[in-house]
Amino acid sequence: MKLLIAIDDTDSLESRGTGQLAQIMIEKIGQMRWGICSRITRHQLFVHEDIPYTSHNSAMCFEAEIDKHRYEALIDFGMRFLETESEKGSDPGLCVVNMDNGLKTDVLTTFGRRAKIEVVEKSAAYAIANDLGIHLSEHGGDGQGIVGALAGVGLRLTGNDGRFRGWLCYGKTGETISVKDLLADGLVDMVQSKEGDIISSESSVLLSEEKIKTVLQDHRQVVLVRNTTPACSVKWQTLTKNQVKQI
Repeated sequence: MKLLIAIDDTDSLESRGTGQLAQIMIEKIGQMRWGICSRITRHQLFVHEDIPYTSHNSAMCFEAEIDKHRYEALIDFGMRFLETESEKGSDPGLCVVNMDNGLKTDVLTTFGRRAKIEVVEKSAAYAIANDLGIHLSEHGGDGQGIVGALAGVGLRLTGNDGRFRGWLCYGKTGETISVKDLLADGLVDMVQSKEGDIISSESSVLLSEEKIKTVLQDHRQVVLVRNTTPACSVKWQTLTKNQVKQI
């Protein structure tokens, strides 16, 4: 059974971040041998004075392949996990979507895109969840995190939104690496320019920073690059963290 799991609004400025909690969830699912999970994507939502958030207002989402007999147990685990591990004063939300149910993905992707540009009420999130048979639950505070959790699933489903949590390191700043070597360990699916051009495996890339931030593009984990200066012997260089944030 393939699931999408998203959480939002679990932290405070002094506590562990929502991304770290999502990673702990993944580790515990693995420890219980319930299934295999993908890497986490972070999805930026609307920043507005009417929306309470800790620092960036972003939801975390990951895929899980589990035994279908563990579905209810996983939801129960997720609910209890957020209730015990979320920071006091936060407004945690949990969304679990069964992708094997012939889901109306366009409804979810539309909701996700809305949550990036406008204030969305909890009632709208619950209406969609009830209509599609999606698990959506709040676990503290005013439960506003359900909006972000549902939006996180919708944005992950677009295949073209979000940054992968964590960093990849392939060398030091200023060094070059071939695209072939970037793809060799299986963590990166593609190297692509900001304009959408796929970079050949025979090309080389200059490392703008030691740590590389990857993004979700066409349902793949992608390293984004841009043109170097004319004086540089290498045509492409990786985007910096700040440049990736602007995508």
